[in-house]
Amino acid sequence: MAHVNRENPRLQKAFIEVVGPKAMEEFKLTNAHELPKLMKIVVNAGIGKFLDNQKLKPEIRDQFISNFQTITGQKPIMIKAKKAVAQFRVREGMPSAFMVTLRRDRMWHFMDRLINLAIPRIKDFRGVKDKSFDDGGSYSFGLTEQAVWPEINMTNATITHGMHITFVFEKSTPKLSRFVLAELGMPFVKPEERKQKTA
Repeated sequence: MAHVNRENPRLQKAFIEVVGPKAMEEFKLTNAHELPKLMKIVVNAGIGKFLDNQKLKPEIRDQFISNFQTITGQKPIMIKAKKAVAQFRVREGMPSAFMVTLRRDRMWHFMDRLINLAIPRIKDFRGVKDKSFDDGGSYSFGLTEQAVWPEINMTNATITHGMHITFVFEKSTPKLSRFVLAELGMPFVKPEERKQKTA
């Protein structure tokens, strides 16, 4: 059987050829194995406010599934509450969120569309916050509505929902992950913008 020369996704290629070597130089890394590794991207959306008497209407469930499939290319799983939380009127076993875990090529293609197509469509956009890194270098942020994705047709939408996106890194730190994401095009808020907001 003939060998198929498969081209790496654009951002993965950029990481291997440009961003990785740049990060090694910037952070004085001596070995490519010391570079952070983007393992997966997790996309989830809470559905608590859409529940009616502890249940999710089939048409709302179907719209979440359709939106997630359109945006990520993958069918989401429905997460159910593991324990009851009285103050939020959550019962054990109630639907709580939809979630997709993206890896390999699908992860890189999603990241490319997020950075270059979806984020630029956010109204009055001034950059994503750069404070939401955990100790291991994983980064999370939220989108307030699905309309920022150009492939979503809002004329057919009966609900508006946001989503939470987490880039899960291995062998990283907040500074290293921020550098890599910024070099790949993630439009973090600029220092002067942050100063204006706090002034």
